[in-house]
Amino acid sequence: MNQILIIYTGGTIGMVKNADTNTFVPFDFDLISHNVPELKLMDINITVHSFEQIIDSSNMNPHIWVRLAKIVSDNYQQYDGFVILHGSDTMAYTASALSFMLEGLQKPVIISGSQLPIGEIRTDARENLITALEIASAKKNGRSLIQEVCIFFNSKLFRGNRCIKYNSAKFEAFRSPNYPTLVEAGVHLKYNTNDLMDNTGKEFILHTAIDTSVAVLYLFPGISPNVMKSILDSDCRSIIMYTYGSGNTTTDKWFLDLLRKAIENDKIILNISQCKVGAVELGRYETSHWLKGMGVLSAHDLTFEAAVTKLMYLQGHFESNADVAHYVEIPLRGEMTIVD
Repeated sequence: MNQILIIYTGGTIGMVKNADTNTFVPFDFDLISHNVPELKLMDINITVHSFEQIIDSSNMNPHIWVRLAKIVSDNYQQYDGFVILHGSDTMAYTASALSFMLEGLQKPVIISGSQLPIGEIRTDARENLITALEIASAKKNGRSLIQEVCIFFNSKLFRGNRCIKYNSAKFEAFRSPNYPTLVEAGVHLKYNTNDLMDNTGKEFILHTAIDTSVAVLYLFPGISPNVMKSILDSDCRSIIMYTYGSGNTTTDKWFLDLLRKAIENDKIILNISQCKVGAVELGRYETSHWLKGMGVLSAHDLTFEAAVTKLMYLQGHFESNADVAHYVEIPLRGEMTIVD
């Protein structure tokens, strides 16, 4: 029997309604196992590691990412796969962060949850949990089919660092705008094998150093120099700049001068598109030609969740901003596609 470790952090999947406030609050894994008797019928030996203090995913933070990564690392040899139950609001951040922290994975780390608590009649929790476990235990020729950090939600398995949560009102909560679905769960599980990561032969390495010194500059028509300056002058090593279309900005002199000064002061400026589908292509239009020339970096087709966690990981790994700038534009865990 395959050995699967479930790591229960909290989230909607294990919530119950507080009669006094009429709001959902985190409960514990006993509630989940009681409502999914099918778990006992699966040909899997399941062990549960439950957080002593169950959290709502809105309270997720890098310290908990480190804790999760260490749990996987400490149990890596004993288990065939890992399923992390997690709230959906920050699930894409956790999946992206863990993808960078767990280098060379040759076993699945699948993060899942639900939009409705598992005790609700119309819940999506049962199917999400059961199928996540089935995929986590899937092997071929003795090797795990999934060798990366993924999100499973509403019959689809996605690469974790390619995911965004785009809908809070439907069971189809997640999408992978710039990378194909890895597994589709229908009557049968359809594995898109050409899109799966293969880490065979690589060394598994745990990384726990995180530097959260990241700021965000979201551009809009009419943004003022004072707002720009306050962000660019902030005490951070890197700034994610949300731009238009394929990486375009205004070419007003004051704007370009402020960016140039920030880069001269050793700030990393990472250009990411406000569009969910597509990629930054610096230099494609004249409006982004100046950015490329002054040293603004391209996020290509990174999601915001992957961009911010990749910067945190790289800044924790390298003291030099030149090293961070070099590696942020290079695919490390299948998180981006570079189109020449």
